[in-house]
Amino acid sequence: MRSPVKFLESFIFSSRWIQAPLYIGLIVAQLVYCWLFMVELSHLVHNAFDTAHLSETEVMLVVLGLIDVVMIANLLVMVIVGGYETFVSRLDLENHPDQPEWLSHVNAGVLKIKLSTAIIGISSIHLLKSFINAANLSQHTLMWQVVIHVVFLFSALIMAIVDKTMTQTLALQHQKHH
Repeated sequence: MRSPVKFLESFIFSSRWIQAPLYIGLIVAQLVYCWLFMVELSHLVHNAFDTAHLSETEVMLVVLGLIDVVMIANLLVMVIVGGYETFVSRLDLENHPDQPEWLSHVNAGVLKIKLSTAIIGISSIHLLKSFINAANLSQHTLMWQVVIHVVFLFSALIMAIVDKTMTQTLALQHQKHH
């Protein structure tokens, strides 16, 4: 008979599978983003051929919106694939021709840095859209968007410094033991 401690450890380790439906939910969210992208793209194409009043600024704002959707979809892929690989179970992708390069060395630290840079990219697109559309936004709104973007940048920088410090500390500890 298994000891209660072994059973508890096995139960705790198995609980990681509770996250699997969350990743499936993110896949559904990605499908919604794909649908949104196609709807926005069809509106852009329809308006480009149907209306002579489509300005370059309007086209640029729609295209930036499409880029934003793509970047969020990329973020979702990183969270789904990287999170599943890191926290639930290894993906059996050895020698798969489409395996992303970053997946071979993914861990929680790498995933955090990749996610923070993706969030900065998304924030940058939002900020660019706001600057292009500044005439229709209040100075207060623009100021807060810049402040939030700077906070994202600062947070990513701090996370990168902490990750680098932790990696160096682990490397030094590893050298001491060998």
